[in-house]
Amino acid sequence: MAAITPPETGKNRITMYILMAMVLGIGIGFVMNEWLAGKPDTLKDQYLQPFSLLADVFLRMVKMIIAPLVFSTLVVGVARQGSVQTVGRVGGKTLLWFIFFAFVSLMLGMLLVNFFAPGTAMHLPLPDGKEGSIAHAALTLKDFVSHIFPVSVIDAMAKNEILQVVVFSLFFGVATAAVGEKGAIIVTLLDSLAHIVLKMTSYIMNFAPLAVLGAMAAVIGRQGLGILGTYSLFIGEFYLGLLLLLCILVGALWLVVGQRTGKLLTHIKDPILVAFSTSSSEAAFPRLMLELERFGCDNKIVSFVLPLGYSFNLDGSMMYMSFASIFIAQCYGIHLDVGTQISMLLVLMITSKGIAGVPRASLVVIAGTLATFNIPEAGLALLLGIDPLLDMGRSATNVVGNSVATVAMCKWEGALDD
Repeated sequence: MAAITPPETGKNRITMYILMAMVLGIGIGFVMNEWLAGKPDTLKDQYLQPFSLLADVFLRMVKMIIAPLVFSTLVVGVARQGSVQTVGRVGGKTLLWFIFFAFVSLMLGMLLVNFFAPGTAMHLPLPDGKEGSIAHAALTLKDFVSHIFPVSVIDAMAKNEILQVVVFSLFFGVATAAVGEKGAIIVTLLDSLAHIVLKMTSYIMNFAPLAVLGAMAAVIGRQGLGILGTYSLFIGEFYLGLLLLLCILVGALWLVVGQRTGKLLTHIKDPILVAFSTSSSEAAFPRLMLELERFGCDNKIVSFVLPLGYSFNLDGSMMYMSFASIFIAQCYGIHLDVGTQISMLLVLMITSKGIAGVPRASLVVIAGTLATFNIPEAGLALLLGIDPLLDMGRSATNVVGNSVATVAMCKWEGALDD
């Protein structure tokens, strides 16, 4: 697929509008929270619903193009690798990168939560058999495998099961390459589809400032600025962890591209802002693909690595899972030895795959992990109120992690335009 390089005109303007919308949304949310103080929750929901609707509509517009974009770009990317051996080589390097940084993220979360021990001050009594409000299921190999392989690709696309779409696209792309000339028309068709969907992306991104305003106003309006003070210690320590993780990722990027590191961060600042303000790394996916191409990444690598990253490489979310799981154990005074914590990391590494696009998926995975290690899931209630604030940082970090991984693969494959 030919690289798509949208003009710079209006790019900085969108960034400015997004930042202005964030500030305005916080201000509106604060005013709404003060005005609705003491009123019933139903009334709060009624007045805040229009703001939530702005963010919901934007996310729906983004999600409606995710499945066709992942399918078209991934198939074209795989088919144009040239051979199954090339796909295997690039895919192997990519998965090794993902596994390594997943472990780094989980380990960083574990080390920080043990060092800061934010839950030890809670002194919560063990609940008498009551569960939290997040549904969970026991960890089984059957459920894990069933989630990877779709019964129907149409069903997977309809439900935005990105991991299942990726699996089908990989098989379809390899088969398309294998049939040679007969598959060329399919590659051309999907190449055109990808261009059309990416053009839709440029239209949809014009609504991003409204979505940011609505999302910020709804969160602050419902929770109030006071939520930042109540959980300031936990939030501060978690964001410090994200900052350290970002430093590790940027350091890895520096080793790969050197002085071009700053240029890449400039290119991806808009996707980072969108992910942060909407609490959705998925919302940044189409624009991120465009910006990586503009940076100089070969489209066939971008369209192969980036969709995989959205299923296997969510560094910010991984760090949060280990941090939050052990935090809840600390709240109840449950001691977890080193061996148990390492086992927890391995469980999280497996169960967290394919969570992109699933609402509150991190909490669902944490709930399953807590049940596996006999930690009260009721502790999740401690995180529900601040999860939207934490999700903002997680989503932005996920965008950076996938950008670094894609650039690294392009560099190692000689597919990075200097």
